[in-house]
Amino acid sequence: MTATVNTHDITRHNITMAPDGRRVVIKLFVPGEDAHITHNRASCLIERVLQLDETDIASLLDDVLNRFAGRHHDILSVFQHHYGVVQHRVPAEIDLSPAARTLIGAYFSHEFSVEAAALCNPSIVPHPDQSDLAPGEMRAALSLRQIGEGHISSIGFCSVVLGPGAAIRLEDRDGPLTIGQRVGAKHMKHQLFAALADEDIDNEASAYVLGALPPRYDDQVFEDVLSHLPAEILARPTTPMTLELIRRIVGDDYAVTFPATMPLHQRVLWPATPSESRGMEDARFVHVVDPDGRPAYQATYTAYDGFNISGRVVYTRDLRHFEVTALHGPAARNKGMALFPRYINGRKMALCRSDGETLGLAVRDEKHRWQPAGPLLVPHRGWDLIQVGNCGSPIETEAGWLVLTHGVGPMRRYAIGAMLLDLNNPERVIADLPQGLIDPDEIEREGYVPNVLYSCGGLVHEGRFWLPYASSDVRISFASMPLDRLLHRMVPVSQ
Repeated sequence: MTATVNTHDITRHNITMAPDGRRVVIKLFVPGEDAHITHNRASCLIERVLQLDETDIASLLDDVLNRFAGRHHDILSVFQHHYGVVQHRVPAEIDLSPAARTLIGAYFSHEFSVEAAALCNPSIVPHPDQSDLAPGEMRAALSLRQIGEGHISSIGFCSVVLGPGAAIRLEDRDGPLTIGQRVGAKHMKHQLFAALADEDIDNEASAYVLGALPPRYDDQVFEDVLSHLPAEILARPTTPMTLELIRRIVGDDYAVTFPATMPLHQRVLWPATPSESRGMEDARFVHVVDPDGRPAYQATYTAYDGFNISGRVVYTRDLRHFEVTALHGPAARNKGMALFPRYINGRKMALCRSDGETLGLAVRDEKHRWQPAGPLLVPHRGWDLIQVGNCGSPIETEAGWLVLTHGVGPMRRYAIGAMLLDLNNPERVIADLPQGLIDPDEIEREGYVPNVLYSCGGLVHEGRFWLPYASSDVRISFASMPLDRLLHRMVPVSQ
């Protein structure tokens, strides 16, 4: 039983990313609703603003714009949107000036520093923009778990350029941030079917809705179907609960988009539904090939509402328009799913840890439910006896599927390892790295969450394996090594 990790072959690069408190977004602020015992003070605030004359309003608004306009994209539109959210509290007979409406919006706004607490758990994929690069270079998109006030997590991005060889440089990360604009989602009936199966709901109301919906539908079609429920079904005692559940399920799926001119590092995926209100954690992005042969990106992440976790998957073709849906089935009931980059023998597959401590392999059935996982790796070494899991999606190599793993040992110390799966039969483990790949050094062990190294995905570029990783949830670092050297260190597993 090996208790140590051998890291002498891997290069730690002299480049790190630390949390930057200047990276802020504007959020809706409702005085009183952030308290433990909610006492909404919105009406009182609006009444006080209404007592101001136009000269004071203009002066106050100018001061706000002078202080904050340079920190945000189109701040006036944000203020006007926030005014629209609370406009119902303004007496209907009062005709406010545009400046007064904008100022009220400013009072109902606040800045949130998305990564003031921590920056961690990166994944890396090829960037959709490969322009203006030298020979041997590849631009990669890095996803980041950003943790701010109240330990709320969101998903951010930045860009790095890899190569030639062991060269790496971090691209510009400056400029104002923007939360994606929520747009109409195209829901999928099979997702609703899978969610109802998870809840063990099968009654006349659910059957009617499923039967009436087309395979893809928007919110308007959904509401139209619900409005035509027969009176006899509406009168059944189980119907109100069923319809409430269906509305929640459909409302959990959404889409957000960003302007095409906005650079990737200024885009923020922010919690958009109650089920993820306390965080979007540990996104594992992967560059995938759809069954029709077209490339896209997908990412699994953990939604957290302060009490419960649930799995989500993001789909995007350009890292600009994102569609978010729930994961369903027994294998999706815990953290840490990671999708394979392509279908294997017609099957959609994922790594998971549905029991909380074992790395497993799951298959999605024709009803889009992730079936119970079969074990791939169990805790069995000194540095991983508490639990094992993945550190991102499998990477396809000629030798097999390269899987980054993590193990937890004494004092809850996290280290990163690796294993190799058969290309055509990923249920079969070909080789393993018994002594691990990398563990926290004396600097990396200190931080927000001590003694932890963790990654949500690496990649291979021109024969070199690249691993972005977080150390103690404080900083993000980069390591790399020749792929052939990593594969050579693997120890074959007897079957």
